[in-house]
Amino acid sequence: MAEQLETEPDAAATLFGDRIDLARRFAENLAVHGEERGLIGPLEVPRLWTRHILNSAIAAPFFSGRAVDVGSGAGLPGLVLAIARPDVEWTLIEPMERRTAWLTEQVAELGLSNVTVARMRGEEWAEGRVFDVATARAVSALRTLLPFTAPLVRPGGRLVFLKGANVGAEVEAAAKQVRKFGLQDVRVEIVGEGQLDEPTRVFLATVSR
Repeated sequence: MAEQLETEPDAAATLFGDRIDLARRFAENLAVHGEERGLIGPLEVPRLWTRHILNSAIAAPFFSGRAVDVGSGAGLPGLVLAIARPDVEWTLIEPMERRTAWLTEQVAELGLSNVTVARMRGEEWAEGRVFDVATARAVSALRTLLPFTAPLVRPGGRLVFLKGANVGAEVEAAAKQVRKFGLQDVRVEIVGEGQLDEPTRVFLATVSR
C-alpha cells in the first residue's frame, strides 16, 4: 500500500532538483502497484527511496548523449535516470511484456519525452552501436552482462553498471570478456558516501573498439 512508502530522504530533492515532483510520482506509483504487478518484492516498498530510487539517481552524472538501460524491469535505473537527466535520450530494453507495459505507462503518465521502450532482449538489438552509454542494474554478473551490452555502445562510449558488494569478484571473473570487448579504464567507483544511507557501487569501463 502507498502509506508504507518510506519518508522521502533529504537527498532526493538535491539529486532531482526541479524534477523532484516527477520522482515523487514515480515512487508513489511503484509503491502502490509494484508488488501486485510483479515489479518489486513485498519488502521493497518501505525502502524504495533509499535502496532503489536514490541508489539509481546518484549515478546520473555518468550519463550523456544517447543511453540504453538493458533489462530495465520496473524502471530501475532507466526511468529514474530519465527523470534526473532529461537532457539524455534513453532507450529502455526489457523482454517481459508486463514490465514493458508498466514502463510505457509511466513514460506516458510522467510525460517523459526523452524515453523509448523496446520489448526485446539486449542481444536482439539490431540497430547497431548507436549508444554513448549502456547501463544495467541487478541484471546479471559482469561476465554474462558484457556480451549483450558492450556491442550496443559506440567505440569511445562507456559502460556504467550499478552493482552490489561483490563487484570486485565479478570484475576478476569477467577478465576474459573485458579483453574480448576491448574495455579500457575499467574501475569501480563508490558514489553517494555521506549523501546516501546506502552508497552505490558503479562499474565503469570505456569501450575502446
